[in-house]
Amino acid sequence: MALIHCDFFAETLGLSTSATVLLPRSAQARTASRKARRLPVLYLLHGLSDDHTVWQRRTSIERYVDPLNLAVVMPAVGRSYYCDMAHGLKYWTFLSEELPRLMQSFFPLSARREDTFAAGLSMGGMGAMKLGLTHPERFAAVASLSGAIDPLSSVRRHATDRPVEMRDIFGDPRKLAGGPNDLFAMAARLRRAGERLPRLFLCCGEQDFLWEDNVRLKSHLEKLGVPFTWRQGPGSHEWSYWDAEIQNVLKWLPLRGAR
Repeated sequence: MALIHCDFFAETLGLSTSATVLLPRSAQARTASRKARRLPVLYLLHGLSDDHTVWQRRTSIERYVDPLNLAVVMPAVGRSYYCDMAHGLKYWTFLSEELPRLMQSFFPLSARREDTFAAGLSMGGMGAMKLGLTHPERFAAVASLSGAIDPLSSVRRHATDRPVEMRDIFGDPRKLAGGPNDLFAMAARLRRAGERLPRLFLCCGEQDFLWEDNVRLKSHLEKLGVPFTWRQGPGSHEWSYWDAEIQNVLKWLPLRGAR
């Protein structure tokens, strides 16, 4: 497995940024052969207080992925909630549009829906779900681990300690409902339209401060009749829980094996 620390300029952000990339050993042969099919890819997203290196530092993600013939892209997005910030940078556009194009130009990564997945923890759980619900035509499966999946709940939670930061990210909280960061409304619209949703995976520890938000999304998806995988059990907002659950996510991904 190759571990690559990738520094590059992002036009969308107007600055240099970074990503950590894992490539399986088959990537070298694929790069050498123009006819070889490209690698399936998992976009693995970090949480609010972390960066692109944290999955590598706090879990054994490299060891878990090694036998799967799967590339992993872990981008840095700061404290953006994977949004085009109301007063800040366009991290959503970067994540959903520019980053995949850049990574596919740098490395032998597939752009096919059946080969493209996203997962993340906490803030990254929201980002992964948002990718899947905004672009169901591009993602075969998305997973949220202890996801901060309700921005309005996040705004309320930080009303006293970080109100300016929340407003800089989301703008007027009264406009969040039904908007581009409302996962509940997005799922309902897709279901009404009869769109093919990606496979969904949700998990949250029962002692996590985001437990109630995740249970509400679970209930919402059940009412909509949206199929999904749900895992719960003991656990709080901590790396021991995410290190265990990312292994379950990798087993759950609809990987098609070596190509």
